[in-house]
Amino acid sequence: MNILFLAPHPFYQERGTPIAVRLLLQVLSRRGDHVDVLTYHEGEDVALPGVVLHRIPHLPGIRRIRPGLSLKKLVCDVFLLVQALRMVRRKKYHLVHAVEEAAFIGLLIKRRFKIPYVYDMDSSMSQQMTDKTFLFRPVAPLLRRLEGRIIRQALAVVPVCEALAEIAQRYQPNKIWLLRDISLLAVINSGNGASGEDLHLAGTRFMYIGNLEPYQGIDLLLRSFSLLHKKCNDATLAIVGGTPRDIARYQARAARYAIDQFVIFTGPRPLSMMAGLFRQADVLVSPRIRGVNTPMKIYSYLQSGKPILATDLPTHTQVLTADVALLAPPSPRRFAEAMRRLTDNPDWRQLLAHRATALAKEKYSLPVFERTAYELYQWLDTQVLP
Repeated sequence: MNILFLAPHPFYQERGTPIAVRLLLQVLSRRGDHVDVLTYHEGEDVALPGVVLHRIPHLPGIRRIRPGLSLKKLVCDVFLLVQALRMVRRKKYHLVHAVEEAAFIGLLIKRRFKIPYVYDMDSSMSQQMTDKTFLFRPVAPLLRRLEGRIIRQALAVVPVCEALAEIAQRYQPNKIWLLRDISLLAVINSGNGASGEDLHLAGTRFMYIGNLEPYQGIDLLLRSFSLLHKKCNDATLAIVGGTPRDIARYQARAARYAIDQFVIFTGPRPLSMMAGLFRQADVLVSPRIRGVNTPMKIYSYLQSGKPILATDLPTHTQVLTADVALLAPPSPRRFAEAMRRLTDNPDWRQLLAHRATALAKEKYSLPVFERTAYELYQWLDTQVLP
């Protein structure tokens, strides 16, 4: 099959959506498909048989493009649209695989060139926009109608989690094919598993890994940790990831809460260090406060052999249950109480970790992802090939 794959983000980078895209491209490469990937100007090149990478032009002043809605992304998406239209005029494609907002480009291509598209749904765009800024809230009904249109017109909608599948189902799509994210511990090159550095954590060691966008709840985490520290003054917290600007902002807040000497901000670390970093933790935390899609880190947390503490919101509860993690309300006092419970019960931590590892193997492993992706594209073959 000839596929135009629209990836509206820097590719490749070691973060959520680009990682999932790379895993899917590996499956398509092994299938023998011919895939033209159109993506942003930023990112590392990826070499896979049958996969050709195309980039929009380098745009002056547009760099370090972050996840989520932004003016930089909108500018890049205009260039992505222009180049995508140019490519479909020059080459015959059987299918467009459109990630996130590129589904709008897929819809336009379908109407003008009669090429079907798959909507790779990594988030609810209407919800993401209204969560991002109050300016979009008055037009929320319009945003939902637009989202419904791209869902209904897609040959298949491919959500990454159950909550997104439920949102898609409201619009009566042609086909929903759930393709869950997975643990990255089984697919990264972690060498001997060493972290490459000793974080010198002490006491009960809490760890967060991921970006430091506001929806991740880092302020909730710091406020909760400050309350915990009044009773467990030997606990430490490592926060792995984030841009220098984000780190500086949260370091200032840690100082304001008088916990700066017990909180370590490492900045970004490569995926190859993940297993070693996990080994230095006693508890892995995900304090996310907004969104419905499950953070990709949760699947690696499950496989880590460490207990998980997360907010009891749908972003987590569609994957995590009380059997495999401790779920707490997103309030500083309640989250701090949950941290204290885990601090005081090492045997319970071990039990949660054991159950979580079993769940990761059963539902969120690389073989499960590959099998599901193969089945999806076998079905697509029957729909688009003559």
